[in-house]
Amino acid sequence: MKIIIVHNTYREAGGEDVVFENEKRLLERNGHIVIPHVRSNLKLQDKNFLGRIAIATDMIWSVKSRQEFAVILDAECPDIVHVHNTFMAISPSIYSTCSARNIPIVQTLHNFRLLCPAGNFYREGITCHECVAHSLLQSVRHGCYRNSRGATAGVALMLASHRALGTWRGSVTRFIVLTEFAKRKFVESGFPSHRLVVKPNFADHDPGERVGVGKYALFVGRLVENKGLRVLLNAWKELHEQYPLHIVGDGPDRSSLQAEATERQLSGITFRGRLSREEVMEAVKGARFVIVPSTLYEGFPMCIVESFACGTPVLCSRLGGLAEIVQEHLTGLHFNPGDSLDLARKVEWSWKHPLELSQMGRAARAKYESDYTAEKNYSLLMEIYEQALATCASRRHLSLLSEHAISNSIQQQPTGEPQ
Repeated sequence: MKIIIVHNTYREAGGEDVVFENEKRLLERNGHIVIPHVRSNLKLQDKNFLGRIAIATDMIWSVKSRQEFAVILDAECPDIVHVHNTFMAISPSIYSTCSARNIPIVQTLHNFRLLCPAGNFYREGITCHECVAHSLLQSVRHGCYRNSRGATAGVALMLASHRALGTWRGSVTRFIVLTEFAKRKFVESGFPSHRLVVKPNFADHDPGERVGVGKYALFVGRLVENKGLRVLLNAWKELHEQYPLHIVGDGPDRSSLQAEATERQLSGITFRGRLSREEVMEAVKGARFVIVPSTLYEGFPMCIVESFACGTPVLCSRLGGLAEIVQEHLTGLHFNPGDSLDLARKVEWSWKHPLELSQMGRAARAKYESDYTAEKNYSLLMEIYEQALATCASRRHLSLLSEHAISNSIQQQPTGEPQ
């Protein structure tokens, strides 16, 4: 099968980029011809006023991007196009090029961008659904995207324009969502249920199961406010003992978090910075448990998949898809979102019950082996591709039948006698 995979990387690399690369390698290993079409938002920064106007226009409909993609489609004649992200350098203008050539499109919905300009239903520290309940104008009023009303207006206009055009509804044959929670959100917002298929993320390589119960708690991720880092620090302040906590990752809040930990005399916390993938896996294997304290809806965090692969249980916020991925008292524990006291209680319980935690670790590893391996994910992805191809073939057949019926009808029309 020949597959064009489309991805627009963000200014700061994240989980979507990891998933894109994982799936690319997965398809190539299984003998498919994979043609990446990748653009980066890094090229869009440091623009002047006129440049920003051009970016906003192209984000809605990029003529150049559409023309470039049409050339690729005609040269490669792919069986299928798999879109991961078009925001913002590629733009949704590429969809119509596929529709015109009757090429099926599969799109992975890594986040909630098609429903919420911020992409995460999150505003001022809480979950927010105003754009779904009312209109996209709510996001502009609050400046939800990058804390800018102007930038948010551009994203909202892009969404409103393509909703009116029916771009996603008319062009995308199958949508991939990462959890049942995400599927419910999209269905509630009007997406057709039969086109939404749940396929979780996966660990591309098996890191092997850990040995022992671990010596520290671990956080892995970007150091930003909505990842719940301050909830984590507050929880550590509430603990009766200073259990060791390792924080892996980097981000704009790192220096302030380190300063806060020092000021509050949280001596058990170690900031390890950004690590290589191999070093992260070793850190996960050495942890007693991994903590995911996010205060916003996550997609399907790779740190959870990788923790399960290592046989390390996870403590996570009881929020959105997280509560679905981590099964309470089976593969980990839940705590109330944003509740540092509840998190502290779960940390103390976990530290004092190593036997139960070891059982959770084994269950997490079993969950990985049954649901999150590359082999399992490949079979799910192929099933989705086959569904998309079959749907497209069926539409093509119906179109040909319709054309044939119209042609017959015209031929059977009685012709009038000349006067």
